[in-house]
Amino acid sequence: MASALEELQNDLEKVKALLEKATRKRVRDTLTAEKSKIETEIKNKVQHKSQQKPELLDNEKPAAVVAPITTGYTVKISNYAWDRSDKFVKICTALTGVQVPAENVQVRFTERSFDLLVENLNGKSYSMIVNNLLKPILTDTVLLLCRKKAENTQWEYLTQVEKECKEKEKPSYDAETDPSEGLMSVLKKIYENGDDDMKRTINKAWVESREKQAKGDTEF
Repeated sequence: MASALEELQNDLEKVKALLEKATRKRVRDTLTAEKSKIETEIKNKVQHKSQQKPELLDNEKPAAVVAPITTGYTVKISNYAWDRSDKFVKICTALTGVQVPAENVQVRFTERSFDLLVENLNGKSYSMIVNNLLKPILTDTVLLLCRKKAENTQWEYLTQVEKECKEKEKPSYDAETDPSEGLMSVLKKIYENGDDDMKRTINKAWVESREKQAKGDTEF
């Protein structure tokens, strides 16, 4: 059996559908007034429900309750996934098309609870309140998870700019030139950009290489 809040939400959707189809001014005015009335009732019921005290553990403070002031109604988020590592507990919930201003997303933490509110997303707001976490958490860390559009793809870099900068730093080789020439070009670049110790090291290696080549030519 549907709750009173669910009934109001269903009524609101039907009124909205009728309002979209209505063309006569009197009918539209009547439907608009009814729509505002239902939205007010939904808002009052949601606020009343949010103010009810959940069951808490001893000496635990509840999460701060954010009053969902919105043009539509608030949907309770009940489906989510979670994972854990040595340092983090990660909570993930899927909301379609999450493209809202930053001020429309509010998250508040206590040591044993958290409260998420996403306002005015496709005409609705979404709320997720979790109390009585198994163990205490820190409230000074933010973990941002971005879901890949294409799964199982490898990201060597975080941004396109970072990728382009790193690729410019890689030495370029011409496949048609002598490989030794490419090596000499790299060594020359390292020598020019290196400090005194680096230059002495390269000079010493160069001299030793030339001496070995000379000895090889004599013995041959």
